[in-house]
Amino acid sequence: MSTINNQQSEINNQQSNSWFASWFDTSYYHILYKDRDYEEAQQFMDNLTHYLNLPEEAKILDLACGKGRHSIYLNSLGFDVTGSDLSENSIKEASKDSNDTLHFKVHDMRDSFEEKYDAIFNLFTSFGYFENDADNLKTLISIKESLTEYGFAVIDFMNVDFVIDNLVPSEIKTVEGIDFHIKRYVKDNHIFKEIDFEDNGEKFHFTEKVQALRLDDFEAMMEEAGIFLLDVFGDYKLRTFYKNQSERLIMIFK
Repeated sequence: MSTINNQQSEINNQQSNSWFASWFDTSYYHILYKDRDYEEAQQFMDNLTHYLNLPEEAKILDLACGKGRHSIYLNSLGFDVTGSDLSENSIKEASKDSNDTLHFKVHDMRDSFEEKYDAIFNLFTSFGYFENDADNLKTLISIKESLTEYGFAVIDFMNVDFVIDNLVPSEIKTVEGIDFHIKRYVKDNHIFKEIDFEDNGEKFHFTEKVQALRLDDFEAMMEEAGIFLLDVFGDYKLRTFYKNQSERLIMIFK
């Protein structure tokens, strides 16, 4: 059996339980999302670190860091940064940029860290993937337990109502010669993205599935976790959050 067939077989076996563990670990995920806006991401980090007034050389955890684009930029600002992700391939790639104050590790966000951080960032809708609501609560508790006494945490999530109102049901996105056929829909309080494509004569299918969590949902979970929600913003310029207009749901808590 070819390498691609082996990969497809493994993906199919894993996906029903933890689609993110397989999809995020493939090269295709990074091909599809290669054109993300780095300038916008850097402006967000500038705004966020300025707002939090983090001390020089503060220790920051980039939780679910992917290939480390936020981590690398934060480190360039002078912070001591650790990037963590469940994807071994992403961490392997990100680790190429490691230095004395920039480290990467494979880690499950449901587990707390031994080291304490001055700030923990969970960015670009890297929450709400788990099937069990208890895992969301466990993640919030692990974030709380991994903060220093005066530390702050940030979750940058999609604004569900805005996303649903502006959902594009289907499109074809061509990247590096691959036609990604994408379908989006809402079902069972989740936002789904079905991704189909063909490469080297092999057909692939992936499903992204994220819980449609709103501010009320986060507030209830945070209360249960003993977390204090300090501020809520609606975009990367840290402007006011409006339920039906804002693109993002950015929550600052401790």
